[in-house]
Amino acid sequence: MILSLQKNQFELHRKVNPTEVIVGWYSTGSDVTEHSVLIHEYYSRECKNPVHLTVDTSLKNARMGMKAFTSTSMGVPGKTVGTMFTPVPVEIVCQEAERVGVNFVQHTKERLSRTGGIPIPNDLQQVTTTCIRLQDMLSKLTDYVDAVVRGQVPADSTVGRCLMELVNSVPKISPEDFEEIVNSNMKDLLMVVYLSNLTKTQLILGEKLNMI
Repeated sequence: MILSLQKNQFELHRKVNPTEVIVGWYSTGSDVTEHSVLIHEYYSRECKNPVHLTVDTSLKNARMGMKAFTSTSMGVPGKTVGTMFTPVPVEIVCQEAERVGVNFVQHTKERLSRTGGIPIPNDLQQVTTTCIRLQDMLSKLTDYVDAVVRGQVPADSTVGRCLMELVNSVPKISPEDFEEIVNSNMKDLLMVVYLSNLTKTQLILGEKLNMI
């Protein structure tokens, strides 16, 4: 029943994303179980060498642990054959829009109550939060560079190359031009916020007038 449901869902998903293919399956939990073998055998018929991903939703140590495994058959030929799951490295990669959503969801982990939710900040609050976080990262970076220069921290060539690439990627702009660019973008943002609030107010007035 479950496998039939999964196949129907995949057929519907492929109509929207025809280029995507099955590479494995996932389950909640910290490790593989006795039921993983049966489901993994099914996906072995759907793709070659499928990956089994486990997602630990118990949030141990305030983290959602993820592990990935591939299977290898083992046993004596002609006798009972078993399956051994071998761990493989896992790297989490996300797009910028996904990162923003994940960072916002992480704010709920500090709440004792799981009800009520967290209000979504407006555009200006998001700009303020981003600027504060950027300032904090720049402060940590400056402290690290100063510590290396004073000889308190050993120099790391990998970090140095990353810093050089970062510095070279930033165009040279005078403080006056930079301030003008920031102010111009801020004016555009304020204009968009003003127009959106004006449109929202007009829609509310229109609904009130239609109810009269």
